Amino acid sequence: MPDTGSGKRDAAARLDEALSLARAIDLDIVGGELAPVRSPRPATLIGMGKVDEITALVDEREIDLVIIDAALSPVQQRNLERAFKSKVIDRTGLILEIFGERAATREGVLQVELAALSYQRSRLVRSWTHLERQRGGLGFIGGPGESQIELDRRRIDERMVFIRQELEDVRRTRGLHRKARKRVPYPVVALVGYTNAGKSTLFNRLTGAGVQAEDKLFATLDPTMRTLRLPSGKNVILSDTVGFITDLPTSLIAAFRATLEEVLEADLLLHVRDITHSETGEQAHDVVRVLDELGVDEQTRNRRMIELWNKADLLEGEHQQAIVTEAARHDEIRLASAVSGEGLDDVLTLIDARLARDDRTVTVRLAHDQGSILSWLHQQGRILSRTDDEDGSIVDISLNETALSQLEQKLGRRIG
Repeated sequence: MPDTGSGKRDAAARLDEALSLARAIDLDIVGGELAPVRSPRPATLIGMGKVDEITALVDEREIDLVIIDAALSPVQQRNLERAFKSKVIDRTGLILEIFGERAATREGVLQVELAALSYQRSRLVRSWTHLERQRGGLGFIGGPGESQIELDRRRIDERMVFIRQELEDVRRTRGLHRKARKRVPYPVVALVGYTNAGKSTLFNRLTGAGVQAEDKLFATLDPTMRTLRLPSGKNVILSDTVGFITDLPTSLIAAFRATLEEVLEADLLLHVRDITHSETGEQAHDVVRVLDELGVDEQTRNRRMIELWNKADLLEGEHQQAIVTEAARHDEIRLASAVSGEGLDDVLTLIDARLARDDRTVTVRLAHDQGSILSWLHQQGRILSRTDDEDGSIVDISLNETALSQLEQKLGRRIG
């Protein structure tokens, strides 16, 4: 795919993203600044001069929480908390906290809890209030009046074993659902992309669903599926998935594997990109990296993924013309807007064409009393031509292999 960036993020953009993560759970941000680290210190990550500077700021403004947008070791976290005399969490802890507040289904809650327990296990004993709190979240930030429960490694391990068993049941159930869908059979188109790229807005626009779509990072955690009719008349299942982000914790990828199996099993991936973002290339690189970790390699992506460059309604002037020109150079890219609907017809047409690439074209004769099969064919494939005579209809149709097998069962004979 073009313009996937180098994966190297601009420091200022990274700071903006960290602030957006904090706002996602309605934290009152006192300030944020860059702290260049030329040589990470084993004890504190940042240099002692910066530690003293932040300590003075925390004391002066009575700051309750300091977020370090990096991965802290347990020792670094403890030492910084002692120095600041304030709660300290790292990027992983902040993302887990967001996920803890956003998870709405039992599956989502279990997946986030498993990731959080894995994170906490490396810290041996930390405050853990998720199991007794009512407001959601994971307790890394804490709050007044909340009970503090010390979990030793044995309790954490026991809980993780239980959750994995529960999630295995979820995985089996999802497998049964996938088998049921294959019997329908509708192809699955999975939306993937960086968080806040507009996937849920697109999902709502195309399907008329009421999925939560906010200008917030990780507004969607739990997967949603709806049927979508393509221009050819063929039905597909559109799946909205959790957004990706740079340095997405490995534990979260592992915990959400049951959900993300929908991505692995999808017939087509629609990579939604915020083409107006200053780091759209770097964001695309991060999405590709996560897909690699899930097992969607480059060969699979080239065969099964197309790109939707979203938010075309926000482009202006020379930048707009440059993006339009670049998108037109690639067969697998469409420029569109999930908000205005601009360009979405072209996106659906491309999806139609890509799904039909491996279809087989067959000719079927149907009697007058086989109207139900003709109706079924309209739903499952693309009718290329139809000729009616006194004996019934002769239909040329393009079908995928699964639908063709089902048609043969309905007719009780081999075709072609």
